[in-house]
Amino acid sequence: MTTASRLLNLLSLLQTRRDWPGSLLASRLEISDRTVRRDIERLRDMGYSIQATMGPDGGYRLDAGSELPPLLFDDDQAVAVAIALQAAPAVGAGIEEAAIRALGTIRQVMPSRLRHRLDALDVTTIDRPGDAVSTHISLDVLVTLANAIRDRTTLRFDYAARDATQDDQRLPARRVEPHHLVTSHGRWHLVAWDLDREDWRLYSADRIHPRTPSGPRFTSRTVPGGGVGEFVSARFKGSDVNEWPCRGAVILDLPAREVLPFAGDGTVVTLDDHRCSLEAGSWSWGSLAASFGRFEVPMEVIGPPELATAFATLATRYATTAHNIVAQD
Repeated sequence: MTTASRLLNLLSLLQTRRDWPGSLLASRLEISDRTVRRDIERLRDMGYSIQATMGPDGGYRLDAGSELPPLLFDDDQAVAVAIALQAAPAVGAGIEEAAIRALGTIRQVMPSRLRHRLDALDVTTIDRPGDAVSTHISLDVLVTLANAIRDRTTLRFDYAARDATQDDQRLPARRVEPHHLVTSHGRWHLVAWDLDREDWRLYSADRIHPRTPSGPRFTSRTVPGGGVGEFVSARFKGSDVNEWPCRGAVILDLPAREVLPFAGDGTVVTLDDHRCSLEAGSWSWGSLAASFGRFEVPMEVIGPPELATAFATLATRYATTAHNIVAQD
């Protein structure tokens, strides 16, 4: 083993556990204790903070240093870092350019087997800044989906029921033409054409359990709505186009500065120092009226009439609920 290879193996071992007895390192690397000590000094000279541990099995511990030395990743770690860098725009911290450069650096030194996996992972990020990806999904599943998208091969998978409590509680197997992986609202999704339903669908990737082998190749279709981002946004709004099916406006007895942080994709217009108008949308008139009600101030409906009717319906429903609570007391 060359000195360089031995140092890389030593560093890899130091990263896998907190404390390493010197004799165990020597045994694992098939070298002498003296060579271990010399190699530890070489790593220290390269910028790694390696502390000596005391005791009968005295050894070494890799600690945080004062500067960033070269790093070693296993295959899954390297691909995971690359995926995270692709999703960097969702962080909203102005790191997009640095993330792109870091991704290029990692890709350049990747072995071909990992570069092949990475190049398949074309992730579309349509999160708002601050929407961290929160769902747990296997890296193997992500790579399987990405490979099927890249190779344009029909994908077969079991789709777990949303309320399933056991692994075997699943809906019938799906057959789809996979087109895009996206992150939206903190979740991973697969955009695909469902062959049995003959329609575009949006699947939660954490509920997908791929089957093997995959199906035949397919000719790529055009995602409706003007692009994958528009399509996904429209589906979350319960519409075929990227617009809320119900849209209305109210005047709130609040200054605009107090409404803006909670307006979402709504439009706020200042009327005076104490009032503003808010135009927003939702998937139903009732949900839109309820969303305006969260401000808990007097308001006036600008329109349309359906919004005013929804407020009246909610008022009746809330009054009935309050009456029932009083009657029970």
